[in-house]
Amino acid sequence: METGRILRFDEVRGYGFIAPNAGGEDVFVHANDFGEQRHLVHPGMRVEYEVEEGERGLKVSSVRILDVSARREHARATTSPFAPVATATPGTPGPSGEDDGLCDVLSSREFTAEVTELLIQHVPSLTGSQIAQARQHLVSFARSHGWVES
Repeated sequence: METGRILRFDEVRGYGFIAPNAGGEDVFVHANDFGEQRHLVHPGMRVEYEVEEGERGLKVSSVRILDVSARREHARATTSPFAPVATATPGTPGPSGEDDGLCDVLSSREFTAEVTELLIQHVPSLTGSQIAQARQHLVSFARSHGWVES
């Protein structure tokens, strides 16, 4: 089983595409693949799926929604990805007044998943290929600054 996020989904036409978390070609998915949960599908939703080669490329052979609650979060999402974020400088106490002088370092996989989620939620017109390219450059940049594990 592979994991990914719904990149785009057209409820009227009944199909969409999944952006694999591991990168690579987008995977076609039909509304019928979701069965009774087809009404819950929306861009950004995490899914687990199996893939097969179809006549026109990769397609889902089975799919399972991983976060049904994401629909509610999606409806409430109103913050801009460019809004100011509170950050702590090393040696500066955080909100609790405590400071260990360290920051969290994510694994490449965690960082890639976070970047993918932000891009899908805030720039839904990007293709899977564009997202994959952006992720690759952002992970390289983050590694060069020590933000992610090598």
